[in-house]
Amino acid sequence: MVTTEEKNLATTEINSLENDSGEVLEAVLSVNGREFQLNEKNVDQAMKMALAAEDIELTPERANKLKWKIDLYLIPFFIMVYAVQYMDKITNSFAAVMGIKTDMNMSGTEYSWLGSAFYLGYLVFEVPASMLLQRFPVAKVTSIFIFCWGAVVLLCPATNTPGLLFLRVVLGMMESSITPAMVILTGQWYRKEEHFLRTAIWLGSCSVGSVIGYLISYGLYVHGGDWSIASWKVVYLVIGCWNIVISILFYFHIPDTPSGAWFLTEEEKLMAVKRIKENNQGYGNKTFKKEQFMECLKDYRIWLIFVFGVVNEIPNGGITNFSSILFNSDFGFSVKRSLLLSAQKSTCGFVIIVAFGSLYSLGLIKSRIFVSLLATCVSLTGASMLAFSDSKKARLGGLFIMTTSDLGIICMLSIFQSNVAGHTKKVVGNAIFLIAYCAGNVIGPQTFKANEAPNYPTAKGAIVGCYAASIFLMLVMFASYYFENKMRDKKRDALGDAYVKQENIEFADLTDKQNPEFRYSL
Repeated sequence: MVTTEEKNLATTEINSLENDSGEVLEAVLSVNGREFQLNEKNVDQAMKMALAAEDIELTPERANKLKWKIDLYLIPFFIMVYAVQYMDKITNSFAAVMGIKTDMNMSGTEYSWLGSAFYLGYLVFEVPASMLLQRFPVAKVTSIFIFCWGAVVLLCPATNTPGLLFLRVVLGMMESSITPAMVILTGQWYRKEEHFLRTAIWLGSCSVGSVIGYLISYGLYVHGGDWSIASWKVVYLVIGCWNIVISILFYFHIPDTPSGAWFLTEEEKLMAVKRIKENNQGYGNKTFKKEQFMECLKDYRIWLIFVFGVVNEIPNGGITNFSSILFNSDFGFSVKRSLLLSAQKSTCGFVIIVAFGSLYSLGLIKSRIFVSLLATCVSLTGASMLAFSDSKKARLGGLFIMTTSDLGIICMLSIFQSNVAGHTKKVVGNAIFLIAYCAGNVIGPQTFKANEAPNYPTAKGAIVGCYAASIFLMLVMFASYYFENKMRDKKRDALGDAYVKQENIEFADLTDKQNPEFRYSL
């Protein structure tokens, strides 16, 4: 029995590891003293493998070798998928300077809505997409979404402005799956301290996709006379076909969980489970848990990150859709030069993201939130140069410096992987954050008012304000995680010799609040 005294001390007691019918039964006391009765239907998918892996010796050398093998088979595909989905997302940015606005008689306001329409679809379908990823095999569902959005991109050239707006909404609906899928897969395969750099790499590959997309667009524009249709239409066709090919490769290459990895031996599969044990999270549970859903809605940290997602992504939504136009109209560069400068800016962004991610991975900065704080301070400096400087060179430099802003979203995604536990809570929380991400990206293009072209002072001022607010919110989140960890350590220390840690509680599919062993990463 779990005593009242033990409840007050917020410890953990295992009543029975196995009953007569073979079910694993656990009674776990959360940080606030609530008792959770668990059976094998409720625990994480990795629990059985964790029990089988108890006798596996996992030395640092073997763990490191396994990590690099996982990187070799997964990371290139993560980069490829995220790069092409970003190319889909910003095809209208390529097309804007290649003649789509003229060919479709599109007004400045209509073009702004072309950017917002994508995120409206993303916003509407984020929760259903997240639920599908929880209910069905994550990699298989993701590959189907990739195929569908590739087909949508192929349809974009054969339409008018209203039709293109509709297709952009559908494209957003299909692509709403990719970020939660990458968050789930990264959390399944990597330790907490490895999340930030891996997230920086696959999310930073947006810049890789941007570079490739701008270079493809440049080549197609230069040789526009060789095509029987407008060069911007060829861009959609090339990128759409690429997506469909990648969806097929993803379906057969990426396993749904490490336990089904075709490239790992049976022993390596057990080692993969043991390697992530310290995360206090596993592979997930297909059962939707109402108590985790309600906890997510009541967790103020989730809503802090929601507000951060909105304000941090307003600049992204604007710059993503208008950077080429700024190069062309505000700075006065030619179409060809604007495409090349956009590619150079994206290259700069990828290098900066990986460099900042390495600061944390190498231990030079101990907190990923501090890494993002530093990067956002740099972005604020760049935004101020863009908004307030009279020098064209200074404004241009500011636009390039602002590429560090992606570290904010990278930090929050890696925080979700590490700091939100319980599969239902993680899926719902991730959906809430991505709704905020969409809302910010819907608002962003609307700050670029057509009657303020080519300087767009309102948009530039909004960018400065949003980066300042992002810095404040990151400081609040850091303080919240830091003091919660201190409180949990104090409660555990108060137990003294009476403290007992249950083996494999990490795979009980408990939330970060239910599991007294859980500590938040900073």
